[in-house]
Formats: sequence, structure tokens, C-alpha cells
Amino acid sequence: MLGYIDKIKEVSKRLLEEGQVEMVIGFRKGTLSMMNEPHFARTPAEVQNFVWDSNCGINLCNYLTNRTEKIGILAKGCDSRNIVTHIIENKIKRDQIVIIGVPCKGMIDRRKMSSLFEGEIDDVIEDEHNITVKGAGFEKILNKKDVLQQNCAVCIHRNPVIYDERVADLVDEQTDIDRYADVREIEALSAQEKAAYFEKLLEPCIRCYACRNACPLCYCPTCFTDESRPQWVGKGQDTTDVSTFHFLRAYHCAGRCTDCGACERSCPVGINMRVFTKKLEKDCLELFGWEAGLDPDVRPPLDTYKPGDPDDFIK
Repeated sequence: MLGYIDKIKEVSKRLLEEGQVEMVIGFRKGTLSMMNEPHFARTPAEVQNFVWDSNCGINLCNYLTNRTEKIGILAKGCDSRNIVTHIIENKIKRDQIVIIGVPCKGMIDRRKMSSLFEGEIDDVIEDEHNITVKGAGFEKILNKKDVLQQNCAVCIHRNPVIYDERVADLVDEQTDIDRYADVREIEALSAQEKAAYFEKLLEPCIRCYACRNACPLCYCPTCFTDESRPQWVGKGQDTTDVSTFHFLRAYHCAGRCTDCGACERSCPVGINMRVFTKKLEKDCLELFGWEAGLDPDVRPPLDTYKPGDPDDFIK
């Protein structure tokens, strides 16, 4: 993926020079290691600030909602599927955006990386397969596959599903992946064990709403957590209120989530809230044969009604 950047700059510069877009949304080097940040290039000169490596995990689709400009945007596989959902849900018009497709081989899990070393990581240098990590008193070479974000490790849609330009050849999709092994382990627990599991999982939550704010699909004008008439959920750290927030937010993403990992990546205390959305993703696949964001012309199962929809669960 490191070789993509020249093509990214070339395409972005051309789109701006020809007036096809008013800006291109990509990435620039972040102020912290392993934390590249969004960059909005509005002139051809600003394109030179773009970077691309395995630290571009933020979902840029989060910056498309309700925009009116003509926009170019870099899109990995999961990003492109979120763009499809934005189009289906009328949050952006297809003719407003020029999608620059970026085939992806996975993003680095900065939290996993940091846990491997006692000191602070000062620099990360990567090649096609390995990552060299440097800090005060240490330098180590890691295999990139060993430190990928978990959503990337189980991803089977690495290539963009929709694009106008493409910066590289498509990559091979992973075919020998069990995406839902962790979900099945939880499903096998008793009711009491599940309750204990989720209580422990959510115990560190500080209700900062970083997961909600980072999610490209959380674009309700007023979130249910902010409603006061009626107040759906309390504002404090009561266990029930914390659980209600996470469960309801997950249900709002049912049939829409593309497992981009933005929620987990943004969490300051490292909660794996993907376990909620992965369960609902599995249910949508098994009940309706549905995977989110693959076709802009097909509406999701919770947005449509068909006489043959399964109804055995109705009591």
C-alpha cells in the first residue's frame, strides 16, 4: 500500500485542477505516531500533504454527511460501503462525490502496538510486510499481520465496492476467514454468563461518546442519548444506562454497519464494542442474506418489507 501515494496525489491534483471537485478528503501525517489525521485539500498545492500507509484507519466517510460541495474522497473497502449507505439514506448525492478507490491490506492497531512495549513509541517505519518500531531503548521488527486491527484481520471486502478512480490494482480478498468465531463464543454462553460478560466489557466506559462521534452512521440530528423529552437514557454511570446506550446504538447500526472499526479505534479506554455490531451483522447475513453497503440500488432489510421475511421470532 505504500506505493499508492504517488497515484493518490496525481488523481487528487487532477480533480482539483480540472474543477471536478472543490476539495479532496484524504490523510496527512498526524502529530502522534500511528495517528494520521484527515486532510481537506482545496488547492492542488495542498495535495502534497497527503500520505498513505497503514495508519489511515479513520473512516473519512464521517466527513460527507449532508455536505453540499462537490467532493473527492479516498475510500478503502469499508469506507466505500459506508458511502453506499450514505447514498441510500440520502445523506449525500452520488453525483456530488468522486470516489478514489484505495485497495486495502489492513490498518495497524495502535493500541495493540503500544501494549507490546513498556516505553513510548517514537517512530514506526513500515515496508510491504514488516513494521519497524523504535522508542527509547528499543527497536523491534514486527510482522504487519500480527498487529492489524481486528476488523481488518477478518475483513473480506478489502477492495472498494464503488469508485470513480482507482489508485492501484485490486488486492486478493481473504477467503479463509471465520468472521464470527468470537460472536459464536458469546452466543454459546448462558444468559447469566452473557450478562456478566457484557457488564465486565462495559465497566470501563466513561460515556464520552467517542464511539458515536467517530461512527460514520451516527448522523441523527438529535441522538437518543441527548433527548430530554422524553429522556430515553440517564446521563450518569449507572450500569443500566451505560448498557442501554451501547445496545441501542448498536441496534441503530443494524443492517448498516460495515465493521470499519471506527468505534473501537476511537474509544479511549479500549472497549471492543464491535462485538455488538458484529452480532447484528451476523444475524442480518443469516436471516436476510444481507451485507451492508455492497449495492447502492438495494435497500437494507430493515428498510423494506417482503412477504417472505422470516417471522418465526414473532410471538
